[in-house]
Amino acid sequence: MIGYIKGNVLNATDGVVLLENNGVGYEIICSASVFQKLASDKKGEVYTYLAVREDGVSLFGFESLEEKAMFLKLISVSGVGPKMGITVLSGMKLSDLAIKIATSDVKGLSKVKGLGKKTAERIILELREKIGQDMTEQGEDSAVEEIVNDADMDDAIIALMSLGFTKTECVSAVKGAKQAGAVGVEKIIAYAIKNIK
Repeated sequence: MIGYIKGNVLNATDGVVLLENNGVGYEIICSASVFQKLASDKKGEVYTYLAVREDGVSLFGFESLEEKAMFLKLISVSGVGPKMGITVLSGMKLSDLAIKIATSDVKGLSKVKGLGKKTAERIILELREKIGQDMTEQGEDSAVEEIVNDADMDDAIIALMSLGFTKTECVSAVKGAKQAGAVGVEKIIAYAIKNIK
């Protein structure tokens, strides 16, 4: 499995980058953020996912492990393939996507070109369920119980967990955001993301 590649860009067109590493050129279908970065810098690194299907093998590239984690969650949704996953990631910032999933914003999510309302609803439904299961599997603790009745806090934790952070990290970051005076899901998440790492 190829999980990471660093090298020089030989060509970059239509969201596909040809990245050379030790004499081998890897053709990588990239999210918009990593494509723009690689195309302008002419070198760089990507985290990758190798998709093997009946009709061929494709390599997909991401700017960060969080972006890759979100991609893997997206393609786990029935009816969402790797190309649609890349399209969704390219349609909005990762934090915005997490917020739309956490707040069940079907209208906002379906603004992504090529993503219909029914698919957007399925993405939200299935990912919220999976993240909810992850929260339960990781166990409830008193910190979660304190804020679970606060809808904004609950949505913020779901959004952060969808980015691949653990429940403990999310709860701690959300509590920190609340103590710092952040109000509303977007502001809580923005504050938490800056301070979670």
